[in-house]
Amino acid sequence: MQFTVDRDVLSEAVSWTARSLSPRPPAPVLSGLLITAEDQIVTISSFDYEVSAQLHIEADVAAEGTVLVSGRLLNDIVKALPNAPVTLSLEESKVVVTCRSSTFTLTTMPVDEYPDLPAQPEAAGTVDGSVFARAVSQVTTAAAKDDTLPILPCVKLEFEGDTITFLATDRYRLAMREITWSPAEPSISTSLLIKAKTLNDVAKSLAGGGDLSLAMSESENLVGFSSGGRRTTSVLVDGEYPKIRQLFPEETPINAVVSTAELIEASRRVSLVSERNGHVRLQFTEDNRVTLDAGVDDNASASEVIEAQLSGEPITVGFNPTYLNEGLNVIDTEYLRFSFVSAPKPAMITGQESPEGENSTDFRYLLMPVRLLNQ
Repeated sequence: MQFTVDRDVLSEAVSWTARSLSPRPPAPVLSGLLITAEDQIVTISSFDYEVSAQLHIEADVAAEGTVLVSGRLLNDIVKALPNAPVTLSLEESKVVVTCRSSTFTLTTMPVDEYPDLPAQPEAAGTVDGSVFARAVSQVTTAAAKDDTLPILPCVKLEFEGDTITFLATDRYRLAMREITWSPAEPSISTSLLIKAKTLNDVAKSLAGGGDLSLAMSESENLVGFSSGGRRTTSVLVDGEYPKIRQLFPEETPINAVVSTAELIEASRRVSLVSERNGHVRLQFTEDNRVTLDAGVDDNASASEVIEAQLSGEPITVGFNPTYLNEGLNVIDTEYLRFSFVSAPKPAMITGQESPEGENSTDFRYLLMPVRLLNQ
């Protein structure tokens, strides 16, 4: 095998496939990238029995063949090469990488021990890649960061006709985002559980190239994504996801509209003095202001006041500063609305384009309050 390709093209291809490699592969060969050169096309693949990634790039192929080499090492090498054409060639049991005056030699792994990649499932429809990526970034904020409860680091995707609903929770907050897509079957009605990390990787690496194709195979418990010559598959997670839709309140007698940017900055500053397991308190008052404060002892405290258009009775609530700030940072409208049933009940945060306009419920973030001493 021997081929030559531009360094930037090879670096991007190797980097993208290598990101799917497991840090603790179930078998030594699964730490490698499978590289196949034929018909002036180089195919690079990775697989760890859960997630697969594969792409094709054009190259000057002098000799066809297939090799398996360490993915992380090859990635580091290619990124460090000068900006010039790179040649990969198989010489006996070694892969030689040359670029100008640089030469690297890598040991190969047995190709015949590498498992077959799963076939891409049947196409189910397409979605705007940038819209999909934004939805993923908003909802995965609320997914659990550890696997104490294996189902919670996942995102549930519900498909009903031309609507996809993303749902995530870590028990302390919930996130829900709805987007439209173009299904192959207009009457589709199904749901998938996908690891939040996998969805994030798909959003970052595939969703920037226009339309994103979604593929599903319930019989094989597999989901696939493809765009711009790249494809990835992932096994689905088994389990019963919590029924979190019903937790979003239908009626909220207390509402407050705040400038998103002003609240983000104020909360970020006030949170600096919130100790671990502390909280940020928000006091919404009748004079259309909200006071944010944190710090409960003589070591440090902070307070800041910004405008807030209040509808309903004054209310004081406390929130975990990390959960509050992460939720605020994924609101992409100029204003946002806090919707309350009462102080001890969860608060719902939604986006709003203007202070007097209708709030958008495409994205909803439900945040559990911290109980204050006087509540």
